[in-house]
Amino acid sequence: MAGTRVSCGLEYASVYELRDSLEESSRAGYDFISVPLAHPRFTREYVGGKAKQRDGAFTRSDLLLSSSEWNSLIVGRINPSAILNLESSCSSLRINSEETLNQELIFAAHLGLPAVMFPLLTDRCTNIARIIHNRVVQGVCYQLWVRVPMQAPEEVAAQHRSDRKESEDGFAVDTWTWWNRFHSIANLQKKVGLALEISADLPEQYVIDRWLGEPVRSVILPTSIWLTNKKGFPVLSRAHQLLVKGLFKLHAQFVISGPLRHQHYKLYQQYLEHTIRAQLEVDPLTDFARGYEDYLQCPLQPLMDNLESQTYEVFEKDPIKYSEYERAMYMAICDKIPDEEKDTKEIILMVVGAGRGPLVRRALAAAKGALRKIKVYAVEKNPNAVVTLQAQQDEDWGEQVTVVSCDMREWDAPEKADILVSELLGSFGDNELSPECLDGAQKFLKEDGISIPSSYTSFLSPLQSAKLYNEIRNCREKDKHYLAHFETPYVVYLHNKKELAPSQPLFTFNHPNRDKVIDNRRYKSLQFHITEDNVVHGFGGYFEAKLYKDVLLSIKPETHSRGMFSWFPILFPLREPVPVHIGEVMEVHFWRCTNKKNVWYEWCVTAPQIISIHNPNGRAHTIGL
Repeated sequence: MAGTRVSCGLEYASVYELRDSLEESSRAGYDFISVPLAHPRFTREYVGGKAKQRDGAFTRSDLLLSSSEWNSLIVGRINPSAILNLESSCSSLRINSEETLNQELIFAAHLGLPAVMFPLLTDRCTNIARIIHNRVVQGVCYQLWVRVPMQAPEEVAAQHRSDRKESEDGFAVDTWTWWNRFHSIANLQKKVGLALEISADLPEQYVIDRWLGEPVRSVILPTSIWLTNKKGFPVLSRAHQLLVKGLFKLHAQFVISGPLRHQHYKLYQQYLEHTIRAQLEVDPLTDFARGYEDYLQCPLQPLMDNLESQTYEVFEKDPIKYSEYERAMYMAICDKIPDEEKDTKEIILMVVGAGRGPLVRRALAAAKGALRKIKVYAVEKNPNAVVTLQAQQDEDWGEQVTVVSCDMREWDAPEKADILVSELLGSFGDNELSPECLDGAQKFLKEDGISIPSSYTSFLSPLQSAKLYNEIRNCREKDKHYLAHFETPYVVYLHNKKELAPSQPLFTFNHPNRDKVIDNRRYKSLQFHITEDNVVHGFGGYFEAKLYKDVLLSIKPETHSRGMFSWFPILFPLREPVPVHIGEVMEVHFWRCTNKKNVWYEWCVTAPQIISIHNPNGRAHTIGL
């Protein structure tokens, strides 16, 4: 049902002619309809009562539609009465509800429905979570959509009453708490998703952001929240438009619910399609990352492995990275040779890790713009990329550029450089071993030489993302070495997530490194102040790099270089989700460890609860020297 376009469904309270309803919704532009699996007033009794011996089928026949129609056009809804007494202390009521729920879930599997929706009306949901979890473990073909209101009725009422701020029975009115409790008991099953029902009065932004970190499968838009414009057409408020746009980015499907309040149901679908398409921003990063949202990738190891041509080509298309490098090189060249000496002196610039030559081309362009003479050494260890460098040298560069096929740490340079340029940065700054490489290469940099970049710092922030946690767990279930997947850093375009605190600086490296004893091991602990109840599934890693003076590159959320896509963030998972509460401090410890062959990270959490060391001795993941 989901696709690149806006996917919309129409919810019917009850359906007498299923075929007619499907045709009507299709003409109105809807992709599917949501209907009850059994009539809402059809009561079933399994323990005892007048209805126990009732004859006849409990619902409509599967012959009303073809299998392909059931499989793609119908979302079934569980009878609310099947949910109502699942937590009852009365065994007969509870058993009757369990049997009713199981009957409808089994029939949904018989029909081959793509999704089944049921309401969550309270945080007392242990039994229903158990039943849903067990059903998923047994194996089901459909998704389970848990319908949760964005605001509880009690919470809406409390906004208008000074004498009542919470539920009278003592249970939580924060509906995210309902959902989190249910999802945790159901073991965060991947087939269990959220159907978020939007309220007329939206909560505060931090509450909305918390929902954006959940696996939202569908968004319920009641007709009661729609406004009417001067021409009589349905519209949404500005705040609702922004929310719908954010939820669309999570690939959620929209469901129009409730009685018709305007001329035709098609007007709601048309408005959504127009509004979302009109408000979508054109952004190079978003365009580049489309299809890679929350997709786990192992970090590149360009020092140990030779990159392929396609990988070079992708990074060379970055519209920001190389223009900033050129600006930094232009400033450094001008600083090295003042105007009065530009005709008599020549800049020696070395590009270490030259790849297919993008920085070489930018260095020549910077020198040309600065009207300075330049000699460039292009040092590259990948013999396949050296072929490309040599071809450009023969065709375009000539004697201005000397191509060197060698590991920068082993090269014996014929002269020393005024400027040393590299692009060895990884998603965490140092995770592609830029410190070790540049420490080895700085021996052929003059005492007053300039390194570009001159420094870089890694950053860390706690993340809520059930989606990413499930992606990693799915890898675990396919591999007996399950710990390895939770102790491996992943490069990932973070999408379905929420950051629970601003990122904080972790490790900093400066170049050239003039320390008498160079040691790139690091350790630091960070404390994050939690401002809301939530769950931490891992840590997002970012970096900021100072190329030269005020020229900066950043993938840190607060300072991201707009439009730059050369680096996605890095994710450090946690083996078990960590619940956190408002006012608590989360403390995480990070180590950068090294030996003669490898570099690796270790991490652990010590507050608000203790989670043991991840990746000890690099048992799951190392970076090869």
